[in-house]
Amino acid sequence: MSADKRLPVTEETRKELHDLKEPGQTYDELLKELAQQRRRQELEQRFQELEEADRDELTSLSDV
Repeated sequence: MSADKRLPVTEETRKELHDLKEPGQTYDELLKELAQQRRRQELEQRFQELEEADRDELTSLSDV
């Protein structure tokens, strides 16, 4: 079930989205792609934070 919704954006934002859009790509597809990229970036950042936390808690073998 698909429902069309309006998303109010400034003209500047609309132009930026238009410049990012590939020929034949819909704005819906572009926004899905951008949302997926954002989720991946957030996940990558979380993994990096976890690795840094682990690194700070681990003792180097040369210190043992």
